[in-house]
Amino acid sequence: MLPTLVRETFDRPGWIYEEKYDGYRILAYKEGARVTLISRNGIDRTARYPGVAKAVAALKPRTLLLDTEVVVFDPKKVSRFQLLQNIRSAPRAAVFDCLYLDGRDLRSQPLSVRRAALETIIGDSTLSRSRLLADSGLKAYKLAKRRGFEGVIAKDLSSPYIEGRTTRWLKFKVHQEDEFVIAGYTAPAGSRQHFGALLLGAYDRRKLRYAGKVGTGFTQASLRDLYRKFQPLVRQKSPLDDEPREKSVTWLAPRLVAQIAYQEWTDDCKLRQPVFLGLRDDKLPETVTFPLT
Repeated sequence: MLPTLVRETFDRPGWIYEEKYDGYRILAYKEGARVTLISRNGIDRTARYPGVAKAVAALKPRTLLLDTEVVVFDPKKVSRFQLLQNIRSAPRAAVFDCLYLDGRDLRSQPLSVRRAALETIIGDSTLSRSRLLADSGLKAYKLAKRRGFEGVIAKDLSSPYIEGRTTRWLKFKVHQEDEFVIAGYTAPAGSRQHFGALLLGAYDRRKLRYAGKVGTGFTQASLRDLYRKFQPLVRQKSPLDDEPREKSVTWLAPRLVAQIAYQEWTDDCKLRQPVFLGLRDDKLPETVTFPLT
């Protein structure tokens, strides 16, 4: 179940307002002693997050399916996607929904029922329950902004669990951060090695449109590692429908997705002050569309 991005904050009766986490969406399956962690695009991540798997395995129900976000918190208890790229502290799962419980399919039940089940399951576990920010969307937004959270997820307590994008879950952002397809890179200049900037795009009606370029947020190690990943993807023709006027560009097959932070959009729909945060391997390039601007 995926939330729809909206421009404005709001208050609605019968809705709750949760912290929007900045990590990897993971479905956690428990069958007896066996736990499997699956990403949004169907990749098994159990070995990557053994601490999360161990915490789910310790829960009492014999069969269980939880919807979670695997995150790493900074010292201020704010989740940061960048920290997942170079893990120095153990990732944790913020659990926000319960879809199956001891053989019962809860997806048709309202969120209020699923949330109550979740509260009893997690208890004193090392897993984290998703944080309810306030009883008002406006208050939740102000709190998220003050604490430095990425944003707020608003959820209709009467909603069943609906596969795909829905307006029964909505999100409004405090910090601008989105995924973009890497379409190519420019040549390095000065002391920079490997490449200068990444050319980014997003899909609009099945056409990959140019969204701007990003040249900050890299370390020497990430420049080297990304350059190695790029080489099998090099192609002669631009994958962008609206190819920009750039010199010394190496075009790439649109297979890699980058997480980008940015200040805002320009009037011609280009990113302003973008910063590279890391690669996402949990999202397919063709699902990366232009965000609401």
